[in-house]
Amino acid sequence: MEDNKHTAIKNTMFPNCPIRNILAMVGDKWSLLIMNELQQHPSPMRFSALRKAIPDISQKVLTTTLRNLEANGFINRKVYPEIPPRTEYSLTPRALSFMEACQPMIQWAMENFSTIIKERAAAPL
Repeated sequence: MEDNKHTAIKNTMFPNCPIRNILAMVGDKWSLLIMNELQQHPSPMRFSALRKAIPDISQKVLTTTLRNLEANGFINRKVYPEIPPRTEYSLTPRALSFMEACQPMIQWAMENFSTIIKERAAAPL
């Protein structure tokens, strides 16, 4: 029996369209932010460090998003047999190549963010 994670991923897939397929995997509110945070760190990050780095994400959503990214080959998850258990996350080569492709979009967002916010505030409702 499939668990909910794989059912949710499967239901968003469009097997004949690579663009829709990939966007369904990483186009949610958090995936790109998590991968960007992991990319900014030279060493793997622990769950608690990710929560600190992205303070507005809930523990449940972070867990779910990390699992989805792992299931799609974007995240490496390493659990150390310690007490308490230590889990570290890092990007896979696939995720690194994806993030390289995303860099122009991330840079564009950083350069245009303040202007867009100003225009948004000035726009009539």
